Amino acid sequence: MQGNLQYMNNDNSTVNPASRRERGLKFWQVARRACQIAAAVDISFFFMFHFLGSPILAWINVGSVAMYAAAYYALERRQNRLAIALIWLEVIVHSALGTIMLGWGSGFHYYLLMFIPALCISSVRRSTIYSLLIGLWGYYIALDILMWFIEPVQPISPEALLGVHLFNLSVVFAMFAYLSFFYMSMVVSAQRKLRKLATVDSLTGLFNRRHGSDLADNEIARFRRVGRPVTFMLLDVDHFKPINDRYGHEMGDKILAEIGQLIPAQLRTQDIVARWGGEEFLVILPDTRLESALASAERIRVALRSHDWKMVTGEPIDVTTSVGVSEMYENDDRGSVIGRADRALYRGKAGGRNRVECGGAPEQ
Repeated sequence: MQGNLQYMNNDNSTVNPASRRERGLKFWQVARRACQIAAAVDISFFFMFHFLGSPILAWINVGSVAMYAAAYYALERRQNRLAIALIWLEVIVHSALGTIMLGWGSGFHYYLLMFIPALCISSVRRSTIYSLLIGLWGYYIALDILMWFIEPVQPISPEALLGVHLFNLSVVFAMFAYLSFFYMSMVVSAQRKLRKLATVDSLTGLFNRRHGSDLADNEIARFRRVGRPVTFMLLDVDHFKPINDRYGHEMGDKILAEIGQLIPAQLRTQDIVARWGGEEFLVILPDTRLESALASAERIRVALRSHDWKMVTGEPIDVTTSVGVSEMYENDDRGSVIGRADRALYRGKAGGRNRVECGGAPEQ
């Protein structure tokens, strides 16, 4: 995840998810699949029109298969513009030839409509999409008007025409359904990522400060509603700035990311951990009294102090943390209970660091 995200370890995070690039990659995957499906349809047309006694239309489909194969090969080689040009050319020419040869009732004009959803989910610029849609609409209208004034060049029996019409209608319906499902899955995936980006710190994988605040408010509301205890702890990595200055921010990022794994490992599944600041972390412990929270804080302190940091940094390094712990009382709000933990934390810093300090009760 970190390779696609930009962040700074002295702030919560600055996120660049590169969602547009990912959407483009998915679109080209669909384009390759569409080439395979379209080529299979044209192979079916080859045998169908031979059976119906229309060899010209049959051999037109051989050319279509060749164009789709070339488009697929171009997509594999990242020659996307060439591939799209081949697909557009094939559909436009094939639709026109099929309509002129067999008539409007053959349903070949339906294939032009598939460009509408394909354009809307593509990574093409919006102004280009508008231009292409207008051009497609003009071409469709022109083909429709043309068929009012000319007769089919190679008409087939009404029964055969109905069969071709139903086949084309079914293929286009299936392709529309496929594109719709792809679009729906893309939207759902984007929504999940947005939710994650709104709640998760990109570096540590923990909740970010904003979501941590919301979860703290939820637990405080539950405390007021049912009286279940809740305790908070603030942790701050000792001497983190000198670590950054000496080893560089990349090393600092690795340490913070590892801490994001170590803290939850010492807690219960229902406990909540958020990255509160640059190297500061907030832990929310529902249904927990102060004594138990102090024991949990001590486990975290020991875990960080005894961790083999050489496996992370490539060289021996000491990483310790100071922790302030406070329990929620009746007259508290989020600011006061976390404030007591914060003051306890800085007492630990002043007392030599690598310590757990109790925030005590609020002043009356």
